[in-house]
Amino acid sequence: MIPRVLTIASSDSGGGAGIQADLKAFARCGAHGMSAIVALTAQNTLGVTSIAEQSAGFVRDQIRAVLDDIGADAVKTGMLFSAPIIEAVADELSGRGLPLVVDPVMVASSGSRLLRPDAVATLTGLLFPLATVVTPNLPEAQALTGLATEDRAALAEKLVAMGARAALVTGGHGATPADHLYDGRTHLAIPVARHAIAATHGAGCTHSAALAAGLAAGRSLPDAARQAAAVAGDAVAHGLAGLGGGDGPVHVLHMFPPG
Repeated sequence: MIPRVLTIASSDSGGGAGIQADLKAFARCGAHGMSAIVALTAQNTLGVTSIAEQSAGFVRDQIRAVLDDIGADAVKTGMLFSAPIIEAVADELSGRGLPLVVDPVMVASSGSRLLRPDAVATLTGLLFPLATVVTPNLPEAQALTGLATEDRAALAEKLVAMGARAALVTGGHGATPADHLYDGRTHLAIPVARHAIAATHGAGCTHSAALAAGLAAGRSLPDAARQAAAVAGDAVAHGLAGLGGGDGPVHVLHMFPPG
């Protein structure tokens, strides 16, 4: 059976990040993608102009509709926006035993806040303990841990101490171009390429979605992390810098020519 992956996140009307990026990454990795949309954003390459949050009850309905019929081999979360949404997601996923990738999306690349400040403790308190792995970028890891260091090993250790089973601090920011994975026992650095292209919008979503697809296919966490680094890096390398007036979207499906 084809691997099944559910993303619980928000819609990006510009098509670069969020649900749209997740579904493209799932397809790139050979998985069937499903979605539960927690918020709609009016968004383009320049930024987010408004957010329409869905009700917690409707988010629950979407998750149940998918999992009680089609099922899933892994789940990922992205932008969850508020404490009530996080509470609903955690309650629906608790006890299901599904591999879970938590991408703690806090701020858009344009600078727009995508997680309310009063929801951070709910995210770490309720979703981190359910997560197979959390995947913050460097600024998010620093914000979550309160540590100003660029030492990804130290940040990953602190994230695990906060309740996650494993942490992968991605390598797109800071001086060292490497993802860093720590599973509570072993550290693994995964070198990543950086590309001189203004098209990284959706890179984090693509990375965490590819990681979830790898877990859904039965890969080990280190192997899934290597796959995620390769897929996200390739998507950035072929990014669509000419789209829009800001940071263009990554292009994870570039290998499929039009026509």
